[in-house]
Amino acid sequence: MSRLEKLRSRYLKDPIPMRLGGLAANLARVASFSKHDGHQHAVSATIAESKWFIEWTANDLDVEQTAELVRLQSQLARWELQSRNSWNDEKWRQELLRSSQQWSEQLIKMSGLATS
Repeated sequence: MSRLEKLRSRYLKDPIPMRLGGLAANLARVASFSKHDGHQHAVSATIAESKWFIEWTANDLDVEQTAELVRLQSQLARWELQSRNSWNDEKWRQELLRSSQQWSEQLIKMSGLATS
């Protein structure tokens, strides 16, 4: 069994709120890693993993939530491509930090794990 298959098997054992919480945690890590120019590989790996998390979860959600995850997956793909040329641009990384934090917060709300 490949590493990706093991990750998928473990991830799918969690209930939907936990999966969304895991995705939110990944986006919070992207924000944190983006503070340092030496963490490009960590950001890239976390983005790639997040895209898989979306792939494995989207079909188990309602239409509105699925649409939101599709928008996020598109955003992740853009970040992945942009990071190749823009990683050393501090302003770009600050925008990545801000946007990934917003997505993280949105996913926590969607998961129902947030306490008001």
